[in-house]
Formats: sequence, C-alpha cells, structure tokens
Amino acid sequence: MTPHILTRSLDRAATAFVLLVAAVGVLIPLSNLLLPQGSMFQVPTYLVALWGKYVCYAILALSIDLIWGYCGILSLGHGAFFALGGYAMGMYLMRQIGSRGVYGNPILPDFMVFLNWDKLPWYWYGFDKFWVAALMVLLVPGLLAFCFGWLAFRSRVTGVYLSIITQAMTYALLLAFFRNDFGFGGNNGLTDFKDILGFNVQAEGTRAALFLLSCLALIIAFLICRAIVTSKLGKVLIAVRDAESRTRFLGYRVESYKLFVFTLSACMAGVAGALYVPQVGIINPSEFAPGNSIEAVIWVAVGGRGTLVGAALGAVVVNYAKTFFTSGPLAPYWLFMLGALFILVTLLLPKGIVGTVNSWWETRRSAALAADRDSAAREDGVGAPNLAE
Repeated sequence: MTPHILTRSLDRAATAFVLLVAAVGVLIPLSNLLLPQGSMFQVPTYLVALWGKYVCYAILALSIDLIWGYCGILSLGHGAFFALGGYAMGMYLMRQIGSRGVYGNPILPDFMVFLNWDKLPWYWYGFDKFWVAALMVLLVPGLLAFCFGWLAFRSRVTGVYLSIITQAMTYALLLAFFRNDFGFGGNNGLTDFKDILGFNVQAEGTRAALFLLSCLALIIAFLICRAIVTSKLGKVLIAVRDAESRTRFLGYRVESYKLFVFTLSACMAGVAGALYVPQVGIINPSEFAPGNSIEAVIWVAVGGRGTLVGAALGAVVVNYAKTFFTSGPLAPYWLFMLGALFILVTLLLPKGIVGTVNSWWETRRSAALAADRDSAAREDGVGAPNLAE
C-alpha cells in the first residue's frame, strides 16, 4: 500500500475523520496525564478506559461495514473474531502474572491450579512472548474466517442462510469456551491482569498509551478500508453486493473476493478484541454471545452502512447511549430501546446518520449546480427550448 494509494483514497470527509481521531488520540491522554485533578479540562482515568473501549468497538464496526456495506455479506458472528483476538491477548496477560497469582504458581494460571492441572496445555506455549500473542491475534481469527469462508462461499451460501450460519458458529464457540476443561477459564474467563510489556495495566500512563494505540489502530484500519473500497477491488466488491450472479458471469471469481475481504475483516476484529481486553481487564465467553454480534450490526446500521465513517460513529453513539441509559432507572429497558432505535433508523433513516447526511448534501449540491447552469445559460441568452414554436 503506497502513499499514493492512501492519498488518492482520502476525500475531505475521510481526511477530517483521520485528523479528528488523531487529535482525540493525542489530546485525551495528554489531558489525563498533564493536567491536575479537579481541572475543568482534565479527563479522568476511568473515562480514558471507557473511551478506549468505544474506539475498539469502532474498529469492530469498521470490519463489519467493510463486508456488509461494500460486499453484501451480513455476518451475525463477528463477535467471535473479536473475542478470539481478545482471548489471544488475555492468554499473554495471564502468562505475565507469574508467581503473583493467588496460588503463586509461576507457570500455571490460577484457574488451572484450582482445577488441579499439573501442566500447561500445549496451546498455551509461547504466549509468554508478546510477539507470539500478537501473531495469534491475527492468525487465529483470520484462519477461522478463511476456513469458514472457503466452505461457505465455495458452496455459494448467501443471504440470510449465511447470517444464520455465522450466528451458529459464534454460539458454538460460546458453548465451547464455557467449559472449564478447554483451558480458557470457563465461564469466569481470564482476568486479574498485572502487566503488559512490563508496564502495569492499571497505571494511568499505561491506560493513556493503550488509548493512543487504539486510536492509531482505528486510523490504520480506516485507511486500509478506504484504500480497498476506492480501488478496483472495491468496485468489484460493490458489484458483488449489487449483482453477484452478473459479476460471476463476467468472469470474476466472486468466491475469492468474498473470502479475501471476509478474512481481512476477521483480522481487524481480532485486533479490536486484543486492544479491548487490557483496557477492560477481563475476557470471558459472554463476548461470544450472538447478541453482541447483532448489536455490532446495529451500530453500522445506525451510523450508515457503506460509509465507514458512519460505522465508527454509530459504534460510539450507540455505546455512549448504552452507558448512559444502563446506569440509571432505564437500565432494564435498554434492549427495548436498542430494538426501537434500530426500527426507527430502518424506517426513517434507512441510510443511517452519515448516509442520510451525504444523500441530503448531494441533493443540495446537485440543485445548486443546476441553478448555476440555468443562471449561466440565461446570462448567455440561451433559454430552454419553447416546445410551442
């Protein structure tokens, strides 16, 4: 990916989005670390972690918008890739605890000692090294997505059937990770993290750095998505979304395009999960719940499918609303409010927030250009033809 491709893929709105995320990624940590507590502009540490979680959700929303908004693949199981990336990072963080755990075992995590395990499972080997965990964050979700996509797309499974299968996949993983004998902490998951790369995960500086890294990852993910959707590959993906049979008839290997973008999307979701875990402090099987994947699709629908910026915006807006409404007397009704929001957006704003704004702006711009042309024609003495003559 050359700088020329990145420059060509950025329009005014995309550039503004990148600059905004970069500014937020720098100013919020500086405000948290440099300004004294009690200052009007000082951002508390808990808000840094909370907004860092929102940024991770925005990356997940981007990954869904890439496949749904531009390729027509509606995945209701992307939470599985998000959770797998989170578990890969959680395994690294658990290995960093060492003898500081409750049972003081330098090798085995506490839940393994509690279950009387005598040795570390083979699939935990290497997770004491950060580079191995970082590789697994990409490799595990990507490999699962590749295998699943190769079987599904090769069989030409599309539409609602593909959505149901993806939902079944994440539910199967939910049941598997709930079992203690799988070596992932059972229903309690992985928690009580101490260090990441030698830094205390609870320290203000570490949380600020994680927030900055999350914003950087969001920018990189956005640039990758923009480079794809504005290229020839992006045009083929849109053709697959709008007329898959015709695109296949023209000689394109539709399965290969769908498999590539689905695998890339899963890797992005895995990165989002890996950044999410150290900021939240826990990863458990509830992240595999099908409801989480459906909720992520709602973020994209609310923000604007096929806009990228709208997907990130929808993730932040919906999750901020969730935080606000679930901390008061309306908490038991949040799911009803979320469902109502999705219905209202579907009926009143079918293109989402950003999609509707873009449509309104294009309509207004087209009307202004038409008015300018008519004005110029009148000044030149050229009028509309009189059909009565």
